[in-house]
Amino acid sequence: MEKSISVAETKRRFSELMGRVVFSGERFVIERSGKPMVALVSIEDLKALSKDSPGGKRRGLLAAVGAWEDFENLDVVIKEIYRSRKKAKDRLVEDLN
Repeated sequence: MEKSISVAETKRRFSELMGRVVFSGERFVIERSGKPMVALVSIEDLKALSKDSPGGKRRGLLAAVGAWEDFENLDVVIKEIYRSRKKAKDRLVEDLN
């Protein structure tokens, strides 16, 4: 869980905060006038976040969802799959309609 800290406090304790991020895995949200502005996170956290961002590499189910987002005519392909499966004799397929 991240901790909120003011800009002024961050300036005073920056070296200490860096050590806590690196060695203890802590995260800090730096606020200006009580409003969250930026986060102080480890390089590992940044890399993980970058992988999940657009343009980054996605993993797990998110990768599967992302793989379909640019696929045109997906509905036509799915209908063709069901049409082919209905012709198959090895298993029953429920109708989508």
